[in-house]
Amino acid sequence: MPSKKKVVLTFGTFDILHPGHISYLRQARALGSRLVVGIATDKNAEKERGRKPLFSQEQRREIVASLSFVDEAIVGFEDDKIKMVERVKPGIVALGYDQKPSDKELAAEFERRGIKAKIVRLAPYSPEEYKSSRIREKIAGAK
Repeated sequence: MPSKKKVVLTFGTFDILHPGHISYLRQARALGSRLVVGIATDKNAEKERGRKPLFSQEQRREIVASLSFVDEAIVGFEDDKIKMVERVKPGIVALGYDQKPSDKELAAEFERRGIKAKIVRLAPYSPEEYKSSRIREKIAGAK
């Protein structure tokens, strides 16, 4: 009988890839045997962050896909972020400690749509030092 892979799906913008992202993705990968990463569209990234990403969605997808522990990176959907979960059908959806929506809201939406995935929150990795916004501040201050 062939073994069934446990697929883990996680999401992010990944505009400036840093050690916090690596920790996040490695934690997600450790939860299963296959890691699929949803990359925020340019439009959604700008809406969430209040500014355009430095790199295009395809460039960000390519960067994340190049990591040896990422099995697949896919650009998400603009109109409905849950479509990625419906498309990938993961056993686990891994979220960062500070990602929205709340677990309760997401679980309710999963139930409404008949999605059986387990939601797991991942631990922070020096959150103040390795947030993209802090890295941007450091770069701007170094000029």
